[in-house]
Amino acid sequence: MTARHSDQPRRLTADAYLAAAADAFGDIEIADGLVITDMAQSELHDLVIRRLAVALEGARPPGGPCYRVSSDVAVRFADTTSQQADHRLNVRYPDIIVRDCDPYDVNAVRDHIHLIAEVTSDATFAADTTAKRALYASAGIPGYLIVQFDKDWAAISQIEEYRLDWSRRRYIAATVHHRALILNDPFPLTITFDDLQRP
Repeated sequence: MTARHSDQPRRLTADAYLAAAADAFGDIEIADGLVITDMAQSELHDLVIRRLAVALEGARPPGGPCYRVSSDVAVRFADTTSQQADHRLNVRYPDIIVRDCDPYDVNAVRDHIHLIAEVTSDATFAADTTAKRALYASAGIPGYLIVQFDKDWAAISQIEEYRLDWSRRRYIAATVHHRALILNDPFPLTITFDDLQRP
């Protein structure tokens, strides 16, 4: 959900980020210390996120493990090994996360996430399909969904489902969903693309 649109790169250290209030920096993400400013998304993009989050919440098993579904919540990923403090921090705000019910902590929440979903846009396509896919896999997050649209960004064309391979650090394509998303993990869910995007 991010795109750069600043002439001057801005950087942030982990200490500065953690010392500030949760909303001190506005709509940003941080990749290797570089601040990436979020841009407004389309109405359809927002609608799909909301509908998918509601569907996931409704599919949670009533008597099984406890799951929470959140949108645009900060998740700190492993710092890079750079010698420069303002080149290390990695904080993302995934469109949707499904996590267990342990208390939220920005520094540790990544270890409790079972599934992340990103809804692509023209501005975020490259990050959602490459950088974030690699980042989420290296963090050991079991499942990653990428919602993709047609060339006019007017309708969902497919939802790619990725699962960790044997190394637990790299994703492999498990399924490409057409017309409906049918999930088994972390819990069963079936929802049609029409239900996700109908006005």
